[in-house]
Amino acid sequence: MATDYILFVHGVKTRQKDEFTRLAQLLFQNIQRSLGTSRTLKPIFFFWGDLNQDAQKELLGGFQKSPKWNEFWFRDFRDTQLLEFMGDAALYLSRHVGSQVVRRFRDQALATLKGAQEDDRLHFVTHSFGTVILFDILFAGRWDDPALDETPSTEGIRKIVFDIRNALFGLGDNPGSGVPIASIHTMGSPISLFSLLSVTDVGQGGSSHDLSPTLKDLLERLYNLKKKQLPWRNFAHPGDPIAYPLEGVMPLLLDENVKYVDIADLITDKGNIFNKPFQQRLIPILWGGEAHGSYWENQLVSGAIADIIRQS
Repeated sequence: MATDYILFVHGVKTRQKDEFTRLAQLLFQNIQRSLGTSRTLKPIFFFWGDLNQDAQKELLGGFQKSPKWNEFWFRDFRDTQLLEFMGDAALYLSRHVGSQVVRRFRDQALATLKGAQEDDRLHFVTHSFGTVILFDILFAGRWDDPALDETPSTEGIRKIVFDIRNALFGLGDNPGSGVPIASIHTMGSPISLFSLLSVTDVGQGGSSHDLSPTLKDLLERLYNLKKKQLPWRNFAHPGDPIAYPLEGVMPLLLDENVKYVDIADLITDKGNIFNKPFQQRLIPILWGGEAHGSYWENQLVSGAIADIIRQS
């Protein structure tokens, strides 16, 4: 029987590998329970959240040494929610930390992907900024720059990215081989914001962070292989300030290639009569952290992912 690999990637504010594994394992078990024994499932847990800690602590220490720091409002929010989200994003996009994340992906996931059999499939389940990280590794042009081999901290990173992409169908120098992606599931994801890179030119060649050219090619090749659209489910809690819809944005990112993907936004919570009067005000931001972490245990999420795997 073919194996369905499920790659779990966490997002920001995840600093303990054991806690991430516990949450991802819980979601995996709920998916298994919904599917029964109709599929052979194998999880892959990709943890990267400890690679930014030292740099963020140093930055926070610099803030606290400022004589004006105590005059800033919302310091707790700045120290935790905002710093850790923006810090994770900024540090990953740097080549130094980004290269460490790539090497971590090689160590935790690449061997499993290379070992997949011809009939096996791969499903992405990504949370928060983890979506951006995975898509950047797989699709961004910045990892093709020969200058990466001239710096000690990034030396050899091009080959690692090359090997990762070669393990997946539709990517690398032999796009007709490798395990095919069978579905994408994004939870509380800001990936919509990266459409800005595809609609705003940076010089004549565009942005090196633009995900769309390689992603477009992948979707077309997968469609030619399966003769059906790639399912993409985007889960969003309405109180999660990092979650954004995708259905209306994908044409900006993919242009005519949007026809190769079946994308739907799924709202995971409707709220209640008590919080309804405050939904468009700043107050719900205080609950945003809880909303942002709610997907792992949400039954709608696990059930929808199981349904897509069953249909694939």
